[in-house]
Amino acid sequence: MKNKLILFWLIVVIVIASIITIAVKPTKLGLDLVGGSRLVLEAAPANGVVTPDMMSSLQFAIENRVNKLGVSETVVQRSGEKRLVVEIPDVSDLNQAKAYLGETAELDFRRPVMKDGLESWESTGLTGKDLSKANLSTSQNGQWVVDLEFNDNGTKKFAALTKEMVGQQMAIFFNGELQSAPVIREPIPGGRAQISGGDSGFAYEEAKTMVDLLNAGALPVPAKIVEENTVGPTLGADSIAKSKVAGAIGLGFVMIFMALYYRAPGLIADVALIIYGLMLFALFKAIPVTLTLAGIAGFILSIGMAVDANILIFERTKEELKAGRTLFTAINSGFDRAFTSIFDSNMTTIITCIILYFCGTSIVKGFALTLAIGVIVSMFSAITITRNFMHLIFGTGNLKHPEWFGIRKDEIGEGFQAVETKREKAKFGILD
Repeated sequence: MKNKLILFWLIVVIVIASIITIAVKPTKLGLDLVGGSRLVLEAAPANGVVTPDMMSSLQFAIENRVNKLGVSETVVQRSGEKRLVVEIPDVSDLNQAKAYLGETAELDFRRPVMKDGLESWESTGLTGKDLSKANLSTSQNGQWVVDLEFNDNGTKKFAALTKEMVGQQMAIFFNGELQSAPVIREPIPGGRAQISGGDSGFAYEEAKTMVDLLNAGALPVPAKIVEENTVGPTLGADSIAKSKVAGAIGLGFVMIFMALYYRAPGLIADVALIIYGLMLFALFKAIPVTLTLAGIAGFILSIGMAVDANILIFERTKEELKAGRTLFTAINSGFDRAFTSIFDSNMTTIITCIILYFCGTSIVKGFALTLAIGVIVSMFSAITITRNFMHLIFGTGNLKHPEWFGIRKDEIGEGFQAVETKREKAKFGILD
Protein backbone atom coordinates (compact mmCIF):
# COMPACT_ATOMS: atom_id res chain seq x y z
CA MET A 1 0.00 0.00 0.00
CA LYS A 2 2.92 2.33 0.75
CA ASN A 3 4.24 2.01 -2.82
CA LYS A 4 0.76 2.69 -4.20
CA LEU A 5 0.51 5.91 -2.16
CA ILE A 6 3.95 7.02 -3.35
CA LEU A 7 2.92 6.39 -6.96
CA PHE A 8 -0.33 8.31 -6.39
CA TRP A 9 1.49 11.41 -5.14
CA LEU A 10 3.94 11.11 -8.02
CA ILE A 11 0.98 11.20 -10.40
CA VAL A 12 -0.34 14.29 -8.58
CA VAL A 13 3.04 16.01 -9.04
CA ILE A 14 3.03 15.12 -12.77
CA VAL A 15 -0.48 16.56 -13.16
CA ILE A 16 0.49 19.82 -11.43
CA ALA A 17 3.65 20.11 -13.56
CA SER A 18 1.58 19.46 -16.70
CA ILE A 19 -0.93 22.19 -15.82
CA ILE A 20 1.87 24.68 -15.17
CA THR A 21 3.57 23.79 -18.47
CA ILE A 22 0.31 24.21 -20.39
CA ALA A 23 -0.30 27.60 -18.75
CA VAL A 24 3.24 28.93 -19.26
CA LYS A 25 4.46 27.45 -22.56
CA PRO A 26 3.04 28.75 -25.87
CA THR A 27 1.52 26.35 -28.40
CA LYS A 28 3.38 26.09 -31.70
CA LEU A 29 0.96 25.85 -34.62
CA GLY A 30 1.68 24.88 -38.19
CA LEU A 31 1.29 26.74 -41.46
CA ASP A 32 -2.26 25.47 -42.04
CA LEU A 33 -3.42 26.91 -38.70
CA VAL A 34 -1.51 30.21 -38.36
CA GLY A 35 -0.22 30.96 -41.85
CA GLY A 36 3.36 31.95 -42.64
CA SER A 37 5.76 32.50 -45.53
CA ARG A 38 6.22 30.76 -48.86
CA LEU A 39 9.53 31.12 -50.73
CA VAL A 40 10.66 29.56 -54.00
CA LEU A 41 14.41 29.00 -54.42
CA GLU A 42 16.16 28.23 -57.68
CA ALA A 43 19.56 26.51 -57.84
CA ALA A 44 22.10 28.57 -59.80
CA PRO A 45 25.45 26.72 -60.08
CA ALA A 46 28.29 28.39 -61.98
CA ASN A 47 28.24 25.89 -64.86
CA GLY A 48 24.44 25.94 -65.07
CA VAL A 49 24.17 22.15 -64.66
CA VAL A 50 21.79 20.98 -61.92
CA THR A 51 21.78 17.31 -60.93
CA PRO A 52 19.33 15.43 -58.65
CA ASP A 53 22.14 14.96 -56.11
CA MET A 54 22.72 18.72 -56.02
CA MET A 55 19.03 19.33 -55.34
CA SER A 56 18.96 16.70 -52.60
CA SER A 57 21.94 18.34 -50.89
CA LEU A 58 20.37 21.78 -51.29
CA GLN A 59 17.05 20.58 -49.84
CA PHE A 60 18.83 19.05 -46.84
CA ALA A 61 20.85 22.25 -46.24
CA ILE A 62 17.76 24.48 -46.48
CA GLU A 63 15.86 22.30 -43.98
CA ASN A 64 18.79 22.56 -41.56
CA ARG A 65 18.97 26.33 -42.01
CA VAL A 66 15.30 26.83 -41.28
CA ASN A 67 15.55 24.57 -38.24
CA LYS A 68 18.41 26.74 -36.97
CA LEU A 69 15.89 29.60 -36.93
CA GLY A 70 13.87 27.65 -34.39
CA VAL A 71 11.09 26.98 -36.92
CA SER A 72 9.66 23.49 -37.08
CA GLU A 73 7.10 21.75 -39.28
CA THR A 74 8.55 23.46 -42.35
CA VAL A 75 7.76 22.10 -45.78
CA VAL A 76 10.73 21.96 -48.17
CA GLN A 77 9.86 20.17 -51.38
CA ARG A 78 10.99 19.96 -55.00
CA SER A 79 9.29 21.93 -57.76
CA GLY A 80 10.63 21.00 -61.16
CA GLU A 81 14.26 20.19 -61.83
CA LYS A 82 15.98 23.11 -60.08
CA ARG A 83 13.49 24.74 -57.71
CA LEU A 84 12.56 24.25 -54.06
CA VAL A 85 9.37 25.44 -52.41
CA VAL A 86 9.88 26.43 -48.76
CA GLU A 87 6.85 26.99 -46.53
CA ILE A 88 7.66 28.39 -43.07
CA PRO A 89 4.85 28.64 -40.47
CA ASP A 90 4.35 31.69 -38.24
CA VAL A 91 7.38 33.71 -39.43
CA SER A 92 6.94 37.39 -38.59
CA ASP A 93 10.11 38.71 -40.25
CA LEU A 94 10.14 37.55 -43.85
CA ASN A 95 13.29 39.51 -44.70
CA GLN A 96 15.25 37.78 -41.98
CA ALA A 97 14.09 34.37 -43.21
CA LYS A 98 15.14 35.30 -46.76
CA ALA A 99 18.58 36.31 -45.52
CA TYR A 100 19.07 33.00 -43.75
CA LEU A 101 17.93 30.98 -46.74
CA GLY A 102 19.91 32.82 -49.38
CA GLU A 103 23.06 34.09 -47.70
CA THR A 104 26.21 32.00 -47.48
CA ALA A 105 28.58 32.30 -44.53
CA GLU A 106 32.24 32.08 -45.52
CA LEU A 107 34.79 31.86 -42.71
CA ASP A 108 38.49 31.85 -43.58
CA PHE A 109 41.66 32.00 -41.47
CA ARG A 110 44.61 33.67 -43.20
CA ARG A 111 48.30 34.35 -42.58
CA PRO A 112 50.39 37.43 -43.55
CA VAL A 113 52.57 37.17 -46.69
CA MET A 114 54.69 39.63 -48.68
CA LYS A 115 53.83 40.02 -52.35
CA ASP A 116 55.64 42.57 -54.52
CA GLY A 117 56.83 44.35 -51.40
CA LEU A 118 53.29 44.64 -50.04
CA GLU A 119 51.83 42.75 -47.11
CA SER A 120 48.69 40.75 -47.84
CA TRP A 121 46.86 37.69 -46.56
CA GLU A 122 46.75 34.15 -47.86
CA SER A 123 44.51 31.31 -46.77
CA THR A 124 45.81 28.81 -44.24
CA GLY A 125 43.35 26.12 -45.35
CA LEU A 126 41.37 26.48 -42.12
CA THR A 127 37.79 27.46 -43.06
CA GLY A 128 34.20 27.32 -41.88
CA LYS A 129 34.04 23.68 -43.00
CA ASP A 130 36.30 22.86 -40.04
CA LEU A 131 33.86 24.49 -37.61
CA SER A 132 31.75 22.49 -35.14
CA LYS A 133 29.69 25.36 -33.74
CA ALA A 134 29.72 29.08 -32.95
CA ASN A 135 28.43 30.79 -29.80
CA LEU A 136 27.62 34.37 -28.85
CA SER A 137 29.37 35.69 -25.73
CA THR A 138 31.00 38.81 -24.27
CA SER A 139 34.64 39.71 -23.76
CA GLN A 140 36.25 40.98 -20.55
CA ASN A 141 35.53 44.51 -21.80
CA GLY A 142 31.82 43.73 -22.14
CA GLN A 143 31.91 43.71 -25.96
CA TRP A 144 30.02 41.12 -28.01
CA VAL A 145 32.29 38.43 -29.45
CA VAL A 146 31.81 35.17 -31.36
CA ASP A 147 33.35 32.04 -29.87
CA LEU A 148 34.33 29.32 -32.35
CA GLU A 149 34.66 25.62 -31.62
CA PHE A 150 36.33 23.41 -34.25
CA ASN A 151 35.58 19.79 -35.11
CA ASP A 152 38.24 17.09 -34.76
CA ASN A 153 39.86 17.85 -38.11
CA GLY A 154 39.72 21.61 -37.49
CA THR A 155 41.19 21.23 -34.01
CA LYS A 156 44.24 19.46 -35.45
CA LYS A 157 44.67 22.13 -38.15
CA PHE A 158 44.28 24.99 -35.68
CA ALA A 159 46.76 23.45 -33.23
CA ALA A 160 49.38 22.97 -35.97
CA LEU A 161 48.87 26.49 -37.33
CA THR A 162 49.11 28.23 -33.96
CA LYS A 163 52.25 26.25 -33.16
CA GLU A 164 53.79 27.26 -36.48
CA MET A 165 52.67 30.92 -36.30
CA VAL A 166 53.74 31.87 -32.75
CA GLY A 167 54.53 35.59 -32.75
CA GLN A 168 52.61 36.20 -36.00
CA GLN A 169 49.15 37.47 -36.73
CA MET A 170 46.35 35.13 -37.78
CA ALA A 171 43.59 37.03 -39.57
CA ILE A 172 39.93 35.95 -39.43
CA PHE A 173 37.86 36.83 -42.51
CA PHE A 174 34.07 36.54 -42.60
CA ASN A 175 32.44 36.77 -46.04
CA GLY A 176 35.66 38.29 -47.38
CA GLU A 177 35.91 41.05 -44.75
CA LEU A 178 38.66 41.23 -42.12
CA GLN A 179 37.15 40.86 -38.65
CA SER A 180 40.22 40.60 -36.43
CA ALA A 181 43.91 39.70 -36.65
CA PRO A 182 45.17 38.63 -33.23
CA VAL A 183 48.84 37.80 -32.59
CA ILE A 184 49.43 34.14 -31.68
CA ARG A 185 51.25 34.20 -28.33
CA GLU A 186 51.45 30.40 -27.83
CA PRO A 187 50.15 27.19 -29.43
CA ILE A 188 46.41 26.61 -28.87
CA PRO A 189 45.64 22.87 -28.77
CA GLY A 190 42.05 23.14 -27.45
CA GLY A 191 40.33 23.75 -30.78
CA ARG A 192 38.77 27.09 -29.78
CA ALA A 193 39.08 30.58 -31.22
CA GLN A 194 37.33 33.93 -30.92
CA ILE A 195 36.25 36.67 -33.33
CA SER A 196 36.41 39.97 -31.45
CA GLY A 197 35.34 42.43 -34.14
CA GLY A 198 38.42 44.62 -33.67
CA ASP A 199 38.74 47.57 -31.28
CA SER A 200 35.14 48.72 -31.69
CA GLY A 201 33.70 45.22 -31.23
CA PHE A 202 30.45 43.91 -32.69
CA ALA A 203 26.94 45.23 -32.31
CA TYR A 204 24.65 42.56 -30.84
CA GLU A 205 22.63 42.02 -34.04
CA GLU A 206 25.80 41.78 -36.12
CA ALA A 207 27.35 39.17 -33.83
CA LYS A 208 24.06 37.22 -33.53
CA THR A 209 23.65 37.09 -37.32
CA MET A 210 27.23 35.89 -37.70
CA VAL A 211 26.69 33.09 -35.16
CA ASP A 212 23.45 31.94 -36.80
CA LEU A 213 24.94 31.93 -40.29
CA LEU A 214 28.04 30.03 -39.18
CA ASN A 215 25.93 27.42 -37.41
CA ALA A 216 23.64 27.08 -40.43
CA GLY A 217 26.59 26.28 -42.68
CA ALA A 218 27.13 27.11 -46.35
CA LEU A 219 24.76 26.09 -49.12
CA PRO A 220 26.19 23.27 -51.27
CA VAL A 221 24.81 24.96 -54.41
CA PRO A 222 24.31 28.72 -54.98
CA ALA A 223 20.60 29.51 -54.88
CA LYS A 224 18.46 32.61 -55.35
CA ILE A 225 14.95 33.46 -54.24
CA VAL A 226 12.75 33.85 -57.32
CA GLU A 227 9.34 34.07 -55.63
CA GLU A 228 8.02 35.08 -52.22
CA ASN A 229 4.60 35.56 -50.70
CA THR A 230 2.67 35.34 -47.46
CA VAL A 231 0.31 32.42 -46.84
CA GLY A 232 -2.82 32.83 -44.72
CA PRO A 233 -4.11 30.04 -42.46
CA THR A 234 -6.15 27.55 -44.46
CA LEU A 235 -8.44 26.78 -41.54
CA GLY A 236 -8.71 30.14 -39.80
CA ALA A 237 -9.66 31.02 -36.25
CA ASP A 238 -13.30 30.04 -36.77
CA SER A 239 -12.38 26.54 -37.94
CA ILE A 240 -9.95 26.12 -35.03
CA ALA A 241 -12.72 27.05 -32.59
CA LYS A 242 -15.10 24.56 -34.24
CA SER A 243 -12.43 21.86 -34.06
CA LYS A 244 -12.09 22.44 -30.31
CA VAL A 245 -15.87 22.13 -29.85
CA ALA A 246 -15.98 18.97 -31.95
CA GLY A 247 -13.09 17.45 -29.99
CA ALA A 248 -14.74 18.28 -26.66
CA ILE A 249 -18.05 16.74 -27.77
CA GLY A 250 -16.33 13.56 -28.99
CA LEU A 251 -14.33 13.21 -25.79
CA GLY A 252 -17.47 13.86 -23.74
CA PHE A 253 -19.41 11.06 -25.45
CA VAL A 254 -16.50 8.64 -24.91
CA MET A 255 -16.37 9.49 -21.20
CA ILE A 256 -20.14 9.11 -20.82
CA PHE A 257 -20.02 5.70 -22.54
CA MET A 258 -17.21 4.52 -20.24
CA ALA A 259 -19.10 5.65 -17.12
CA LEU A 260 -22.43 4.07 -18.16
CA TYR A 261 -21.08 0.77 -19.44
CA TYR A 262 -18.18 0.09 -17.05
CA ARG A 263 -19.59 1.99 -14.05
CA ALA A 264 -16.93 2.58 -11.34
CA PRO A 265 -13.91 1.46 -13.45
CA GLY A 266 -15.28 3.64 -16.27
CA LEU A 267 -15.27 6.70 -14.02
CA ILE A 268 -11.70 5.91 -13.00
CA ALA A 269 -10.77 5.56 -16.67
CA ASP A 270 -12.36 8.97 -17.36
CA VAL A 271 -10.19 10.59 -14.68
CA ALA A 272 -7.12 8.80 -16.07
CA LEU A 273 -8.08 9.99 -19.57
CA ILE A 274 -8.21 13.62 -18.41
CA ILE A 275 -4.79 13.21 -16.77
CA TYR A 276 -3.53 11.60 -19.98
CA GLY A 277 -4.72 14.57 -22.04
CA LEU A 278 -3.02 17.05 -19.71
CA MET A 279 0.25 15.09 -19.75
CA LEU A 280 0.27 14.71 -23.52
CA PHE A 281 -0.57 18.35 -24.26
CA ALA A 282 2.09 19.51 -21.78
CA LEU A 283 4.61 17.22 -23.45
CA PHE A 284 3.75 18.67 -26.86
CA LYS A 285 4.39 22.16 -25.49
CA ALA A 286 7.60 21.21 -23.67
CA ILE A 287 9.32 19.46 -26.62
CA PRO A 288 7.91 21.56 -28.48
CA VAL A 289 5.81 19.82 -31.16
CA THR A 290 4.32 22.00 -33.89
CA LEU A 291 0.62 21.16 -34.16
CA THR A 292 -0.83 21.06 -37.65
CA LEU A 293 -4.25 19.70 -38.56
CA ALA A 294 -2.61 16.32 -39.18
CA GLY A 295 -0.86 16.51 -35.79
CA ILE A 296 -4.13 17.24 -34.03
CA ALA A 297 -5.62 14.20 -35.77
CA GLY A 298 -2.79 12.07 -34.35
CA PHE A 299 -3.45 13.52 -30.90
CA ILE A 300 -7.17 12.67 -31.04
CA LEU A 301 -6.48 9.20 -32.42
CA SER A 302 -4.10 8.48 -29.54
CA ILE A 303 -6.89 9.39 -27.08
CA GLY A 304 -9.11 6.77 -28.72
CA MET A 305 -6.32 4.19 -28.41
CA ALA A 306 -5.90 5.06 -24.71
CA VAL A 307 -9.62 4.29 -24.16
CA ASP A 308 -9.22 1.06 -26.13
CA ALA A 309 -6.56 -0.13 -23.67
CA ASN A 310 -8.89 0.52 -20.73
CA ILE A 311 -11.70 -1.39 -22.43
CA LEU A 312 -9.47 -4.46 -22.87
CA ILE A 313 -8.46 -4.30 -19.21
CA PHE A 314 -11.99 -3.87 -17.86
CA GLU A 315 -13.45 -6.62 -20.02
CA ARG A 316 -10.76 -8.99 -18.80
CA THR A 317 -11.40 -7.93 -15.19
CA LYS A 318 -15.13 -8.63 -15.60
CA GLU A 319 -14.33 -12.09 -16.97
CA GLU A 320 -12.15 -12.81 -13.94
CA LEU A 321 -14.88 -11.64 -11.53
CA LYS A 322 -17.46 -13.81 -13.28
CA ALA A 323 -15.07 -16.76 -12.89
CA GLY A 324 -15.25 -16.28 -9.12
CA ARG A 325 -11.95 -14.63 -8.44
CA THR A 326 -11.54 -12.16 -5.57
CA LEU A 327 -11.69 -8.46 -6.36
CA PHE A 328 -7.97 -7.89 -5.78
CA THR A 329 -6.86 -10.81 -7.92
CA ALA A 330 -9.42 -10.06 -10.64
CA ILE A 331 -8.05 -6.52 -11.00
CA ASN A 332 -4.46 -7.78 -11.11
CA SER A 333 -5.34 -10.55 -13.55
CA GLY A 334 -7.29 -8.13 -15.75
CA PHE A 335 -4.29 -5.82 -16.09
CA ASP A 336 -1.68 -8.54 -16.41
CA ARG A 337 -3.50 -10.62 -19.01
CA ALA A 338 -4.61 -7.63 -21.07
CA PHE A 339 -1.11 -6.18 -21.11
CA THR A 340 0.16 -8.47 -23.87
CA SER A 341 -2.62 -7.46 -26.26
CA ILE A 342 -2.18 -3.77 -25.40
CA PHE A 343 1.59 -3.91 -25.83
CA ASP A 344 1.44 -5.77 -29.15
CA SER A 345 -1.16 -3.43 -30.68
CA ASN A 346 0.66 -0.31 -29.50
CA MET A 347 4.04 -1.55 -30.70
CA THR A 348 2.69 -2.15 -34.20
CA THR A 349 1.31 1.39 -34.17
CA ILE A 350 4.65 2.82 -33.01
CA ILE A 351 6.54 0.88 -35.71
CA THR A 352 4.16 2.28 -38.32
CA CYS A 353 4.72 5.79 -36.93
CA ILE A 354 8.49 5.36 -37.19
CA ILE A 355 8.18 4.32 -40.84
CA LEU A 356 5.88 7.26 -41.60
CA TYR A 357 8.18 9.71 -39.81
CA PHE A 358 11.34 8.73 -41.68
CA CYS A 359 9.74 8.10 -45.07
CA GLY A 360 6.86 10.60 -45.17
CA THR A 361 6.60 14.29 -45.99
CA SER A 362 6.64 17.02 -43.36
CA ILE A 363 2.85 16.92 -42.80
CA VAL A 364 2.87 13.12 -42.46
CA LYS A 365 5.79 13.40 -40.03
CA GLY A 366 3.70 15.69 -37.81
CA PHE A 367 0.90 13.11 -37.69
CA ALA A 368 3.31 10.24 -37.00
CA LEU A 369 5.16 12.11 -34.24
CA THR A 370 2.06 13.15 -32.28
CA LEU A 371 0.51 9.70 -32.63
CA ALA A 372 3.69 7.91 -31.48
CA ILE A 373 4.10 10.16 -28.43
CA GLY A 374 0.39 9.76 -27.64
CA VAL A 375 0.56 5.97 -27.82
CA ILE A 376 3.58 5.82 -25.51
CA VAL A 377 1.94 8.11 -22.95
CA SER A 378 -1.35 6.19 -23.24
CA MET A 379 0.38 2.98 -22.17
CA PHE A 380 1.59 4.72 -19.02
CA SER A 381 -1.88 6.14 -18.42
CA ALA A 382 -3.81 2.91 -18.94
CA ILE A 383 -1.42 0.56 -17.18
CA THR A 384 -0.04 2.71 -14.37
CA ILE A 385 -2.53 5.48 -13.53
CA THR A 386 -5.75 3.46 -13.91
CA ARG A 387 -4.27 0.49 -12.04
CA ASN A 388 -3.06 2.69 -9.19
CA PHE A 389 -6.49 4.31 -8.79
CA MET A 390 -8.24 0.91 -8.93
CA HIS A 391 -6.05 -0.47 -6.14
CA LEU A 392 -6.39 2.62 -3.95
CA ILE A 393 -10.18 2.77 -4.28
CA PHE A 394 -11.05 -0.92 -4.11
CA GLY A 395 -8.01 -2.09 -2.14
CA THR A 396 -7.98 -5.80 -1.46
CA GLY A 397 -11.61 -6.01 -0.37
CA ASN A 398 -14.27 -8.44 -1.53
CA LEU A 399 -16.71 -7.73 -4.31
CA LYS A 400 -19.76 -6.54 -2.35
CA HIS A 401 -21.31 -4.49 -5.16
CA PRO A 402 -20.85 -6.29 -8.50
CA GLU A 403 -23.12 -3.74 -10.19
CA TRP A 404 -20.30 -1.23 -9.74
CA PHE A 405 -18.45 -3.28 -12.35
CA GLY A 406 -21.44 -3.68 -14.65
CA ILE A 407 -22.17 -7.32 -13.78
CA ARG A 408 -25.00 -9.09 -11.91
CA LYS A 409 -24.64 -11.33 -8.86
CA ASP A 410 -26.04 -14.33 -10.72
CA GLU A 411 -23.23 -13.98 -13.29
CA ILE A 412 -20.54 -14.61 -10.68
CA GLY A 413 -19.36 -18.20 -10.57
CA GLU A 414 -17.54 -20.12 -7.85
CA GLY A 415 -13.93 -21.09 -7.58
CA PHE A 416 -11.50 -22.69 -5.15
CA GLN A 417 -9.65 -20.14 -3.04
CA ALA A 418 -5.90 -20.48 -2.54
CA VAL A 419 -5.13 -19.98 1.16
CA GLU A 420 -1.96 -18.01 1.88
CA THR A 421 -0.59 -15.93 4.77
CA LYS A 422 -1.07 -12.74 2.80
CA ARG A 423 -3.71 -12.46 0.16
CA GLU A 424 -1.46 -10.16 -1.91
CA LYS A 425 1.03 -13.00 -2.41
CA ALA A 426 -1.43 -14.95 -4.54
CA LYS A 427 -1.29 -13.35 -7.94
CA PHE A 428 -4.56 -14.86 -9.09
CA GLY A 429 -6.03 -15.87 -5.70
CA ILE A 430 -8.49 -18.39 -7.09
CA LEU A 431 -7.53 -21.74 -8.59
CA ASP A 432 -9.83 -23.00 -11.35
